[in-house]
Amino acid sequence: MQMSLMATVDLDVRLAQDAADLRAAQRLRYDVFVQELGGDGPLVDHVNRVERDRFDPFVDHLIAFDGPRAVGVYRLMRADQAEAAGGFYSDGEYDLARLLSSGRRVLELGRSCLHPDYRGGMAMHQLWSALAHYIERHRIEVLFGVASFHGTDVAALSPSLSLLHHRHLAAPEIRVKARPKSFHRMDLLDEAEVDRRAAMRAIPSLIKAYLRLGGTVGEGAFVDHQFNTTDVCLILDTAQMNDRQKRIYDKDRG
Repeated sequence: MQMSLMATVDLDVRLAQDAADLRAAQRLRYDVFVQELGGDGPLVDHVNRVERDRFDPFVDHLIAFDGPRAVGVYRLMRADQAEAAGGFYSDGEYDLARLLSSGRRVLELGRSCLHPDYRGGMAMHQLWSALAHYIERHRIEVLFGVASFHGTDVAALSPSLSLLHHRHLAAPEIRVKARPKSFHRMDLLDEAEVDRRAAMRAIPSLIKAYLRLGGTVGEGAFVDHQFNTTDVCLILDTAQMNDRQKRIYDKDRG
């Protein structure tokens, strides 16, 4: 019952306005990425329970608050912010040259997470609604960012990765590719060998949400041992979204 009530609560979704807002987002990220999923990193502050990295000072943080507590977060990085930061976060895992040379206005989405009590309800839709306003304001055309499967056993993920490769590969003109240092092929099974229903069930809910919106993936998976994940790069070309997908994405706007 508690989860159901939390899932339907009306949240205050806004961009971080000060250091206190940012710290609230970093604490939520610690709870999810470090405590829940076992991640770590050189700038993780275990004493103060804060997950942070070098990109945080340069980006916008879209945060869903329930009272004073951050319960959902998106980290947003435009091209001008990436230039100031010395590159996009995803550039450490994927060669973005083809996407960035496409002439499209891009936005990197990262560090997306929800408090467990707010998953499976309207919290993500409320974040998406605020994100839609941000995209409109900055005239963004393509969204991208890494999204993760928990664990680093690529073989165990082969049905889901193969399904993504065969059915959801990005268009060549915007297709990024995992960097060689940790590149893993995703076409581990022939398409005919994949149990599509089982493979889709095993895909994390955030990735499935983007697929429903018309999202695609780059070539190759990247194994991130530091965060105990296997990453794919999601790419969503907003011009390719049909009316039904736009209604899902933009559900709460009015």
